[in-house]
Amino acid sequence: MAPSATPFPVYEHPWVVRFAHWTNASAITVLTLSGLRIFGAFPSFGPKIPQHDLIEAVPDAITLGGWLGGALQWHFTFMWVFAGGGLLYVVGQLASGHYRTVVFTKRDVMGVWPVARHYFFFGPKPAATGTYNPLQKLAYTTVILLGGLLLLTGMVMYKPAQLSSLGLLFGGYHGARVVHFLAMCGILAFIPGHLVMVALHGWDNFVSIFTGWKRHPEYAPLEKEQ
Repeated sequence: MAPSATPFPVYEHPWVVRFAHWTNASAITVLTLSGLRIFGAFPSFGPKIPQHDLIEAVPDAITLGGWLGGALQWHFTFMWVFAGGGLLYVVGQLASGHYRTVVFTKRDVMGVWPVARHYFFFGPKPAATGTYNPLQKLAYTTVILLGGLLLLTGMVMYKPAQLSSLGLLFGGYHGARVVHFLAMCGILAFIPGHLVMVALHGWDNFVSIFTGWKRHPEYAPLEKEQ
């Protein structure tokens, strides 16, 4: 019987990536739930008078904090967790050069449609050439940029007088509030797709975000099994 061949294990996720992943996942959950409670105190993006609510009422079941003051305490605490995790991720990726596996570049543009056609229209599966395919890199790069927008606009709302110059980039306090809300919606839209991708890529892919190692990545060199 001829020996079979399987890919060599690959260390895909350094500890910085794994730590930041779970730290930011927790922070985003708390920030979203507390943010909805804060938004419910004034669910409008226009002047206070006259007020036209975007949402009539935010259900208490999907909020955190119990009241506006409590929600603000949760939000202001976990914004530092989110900022710290994001900074650690960016510095770690740049220092290690690992960012090259995640950042979407011009050469990835042509690869987006074949991957999307495979996932959504049952087209042929493109050959795996790295840790992430072009569609994943596009999604991850976008969510990193959205995270940056959340931090910048959040800073404007946290210290509107001190950071009024930064607020001008977003059209003032109310503009920053709109961008903050839209960035949150973008990240929330990313999460279901992210979970689907994890499920489609199998158990080995899921375990790797805990251990760092992927046992049988499709793009790795093959090793013979007797």
